[in-house]
Parts: sequence; C-alpha cells; structure tokens
Amino acid sequence: MPGLAVVAWFALGSAVGAAYFAGIWWSAAQFARGGRVTMTIVLALIRLAVLGGLLTLASVQGAGPLLAMAVGIVLARFGVMRRVRRVAP
Repeated sequence: MPGLAVVAWFALGSAVGAAYFAGIWWSAAQFARGGRVTMTIVLALIRLAVLGGLLTLASVQGAGPLLAMAVGIVLARFGVMRRVRRVAP
C-alpha cells in the first residue's frame, strides 16, 4: 500500500504542477494584454497557497510523499513549458 500512496502523491503533484505552471502562463498573458491586475494577483496568491498547502500536507506524510509530489511538479513544469513553446510566437 505505501507504494500506491507514493504513486498517488506523484499523480497529485503532476496535476497540481501542471495547473500551477499553466496558471503562470495565463497570468503572464493577462499582464501582456493589459488585463485586470487585481484579479491576476489574487489568482496567483491562491495558486501559491494551494501548492504550498499540498506540499505541506505531503511533508506531514513523510519524505516519500513529499519527494514524489516534488518530482511530479518538476516534470509537470517540463511538460507545460514544452507545450508553451509550441504555442508562443
């Protein structure tokens, strides 16, 4: 069962990481278009709080879940950046 839990933390890290870095891309696009700065900042703070909260929760579970989640976040970053490179001019 512990192996399955680590896989679940990795999957959660991948999903949250993808959402986090896609959100950063969205925020940058909003700033570039002259969008609502207040809303963009509020969403950035929420995004950071959710990621920090989940990483804290993983750390309470132990080193394995925290490491699995961190690896998932880093790999999600690579995936989002690869996708953004194709979309960006």
